[in-house]
Parts: sequence; C-alpha cells; structure tokens
Amino acid sequence: MPRRTIWRRCEPGGAWRMLLPGVVLLGNGEPTEEHRIEASLLHAREGSVLTGVPALRRYGLRNLPAAEDVHVLVPAERTIASTGFVHIERTRRLPVPRIRSGVPTAPVPRAVIDAARRTPDPDAIVAMMAEAVQERHCLPWALAAEIDERSRVDGRLQRALTPILRGAHSVAEADAWSLWARSGLPEFQWNVKVFDAAGRFVAKPDGWCDRVGFAWEVDSRGYHAEGDHFRATLARNARYAAAGIVVLQTLPSRLRSEPDAVLAELHAAFRSAQRRPRPDVRVR
Repeated sequence: MPRRTIWRRCEPGGAWRMLLPGVVLLGNGEPTEEHRIEASLLHAREGSVLTGVPALRRYGLRNLPAAEDVHVLVPAERTIASTGFVHIERTRRLPVPRIRSGVPTAPVPRAVIDAARRTPDPDAIVAMMAEAVQERHCLPWALAAEIDERSRVDGRLQRALTPILRGAHSVAEADAWSLWARSGLPEFQWNVKVFDAAGRFVAKPDGWCDRVGFAWEVDSRGYHAEGDHFRATLARNARYAAAGIVVLQTLPSRLRSEPDAVLAELHAAFRSAQRRPRPDVRVR
C-alpha cells in the first residue's frame, strides 16, 4: 500500500491509528493492552520477549505495580530504541520464552525481577515477590538466582527477598519478620503448620517459635473481623487455647506505626510462653 495512503488514513479523524513507527492499528479506537503488546513485539522484531508487569499479568498475578509501558527484551546486538509506550531493554541474557496466549513471555522469576528493578516502592516489590511464591508460580530460590545473575547487585531487591526466603507470604509478614530480626528473640519459623499430640491440625501461624511453643498472628481488621473469616479466626484461637499455645495477635498497621510497642508485646508474650511447660505440639 502506498505510504501516503497509510499516512492519510492515520491522520486525526482517520480510519486507522499509528501505534508505533511502522506499526498501524486498523481502527481508530483506543488500543487495548493486547494491541499494545502485539505492536511492541512487532516494533522489537522477531526474537523479542515480553517481560516485567505485562508479562506477569499473563501469568495471572494481581499484586502488581502500575506500569504504563510495555517492557520488551531484545538481543544485546540489536540496535532498536524505546519509543512511545514500549520500553526496549537490550540484554545478553535473553531468556527462553514461554508462550502465553500466543506471546513469547519471560519466565516468572525473570519477569518479577525485571519489574522490581523498575519499581521504586519497596512494598510493591515485596508484594509482587510474595504473590509469585505463594501462588506457586516460582520458588524463592529462583528469584534469588535471578538477582545473583545480574552484574550489578541491587540491594533493594535483596532486602525485599530476604523475608520471602524465610517464609513470609505478604508485606505485613515481611514487616513482622523485620521486627522479629530486631527483637533478639530465638529463631521464628514462618507459615509452618502446627499439630497437637494427637496429630490434629491446630493452625498455620504467621510466626512460630518452636522452642517455647509461641505463635504470632498478624491479623488484619478487614480480613479477620467479618463473616466467615471472623468465625475461622475464633475457631483458630480456640484450637490454640486447647493446645496450650500462647498466641499474640497484632494488627499489620501497628508493625510500622507502633514498632516499639509491638516489640514490647512480643517480648512479654514470649516470656509468658517461656514460663509454662512447652505444649506437646509439633510443626510440619
């Protein structure tokens, strides 16, 4: 088709729309995310790979930072620049893509770390890593290996991943882990299952000190205070009491607004657990 015909049809009010240099949408409406992704890969040419937040959406992750552009990986020797809504990253470590809905997509560990590198909010980084692990999209060590593969060590990513490696499943649990690390208390385990002497399930506490049989629950008001969640929380606490387990419940917001007060409560609850015989429970 003659170039002048294309330009004419892409003028304001025309039938088509120019998305990127050389990439035309055969329609004049707002492009969808799928249009933007397809246009970005056409711009980046064959062998390019979708990564970052748009890639993670294709895997079904939800706790993602806002991202206006489409992040695409291309071979290091390819001379092509970012433009419009596409962010081009040249790399010597181009991953073997997985095809997700017809699109070559970076594996989850690579996509998470690529997204995290461009995310300024540390909480958003932790939330993204935690969801990827908790929803079994990848293992924590795979994220650690992806960080280690990079020539420049990013301390933000290492700090965000540390509580995830220890078992934290959320931003609140990562805050709890950081507070415990300051406490000087014996080692806690995170998100382990506790069973009584008869082998009956008791609970899966956020934090667990096996030395004295002490549980720490970070319970949000919004999740635990209503309907079935409230009933489940009451039943859980009843099982703790029946098993002789001392449990401390903390609102997530207090981990940051009142850290010293929470530390004092943590120490007091630990001493209370220490004063009585350890209950006959075990973790699995």
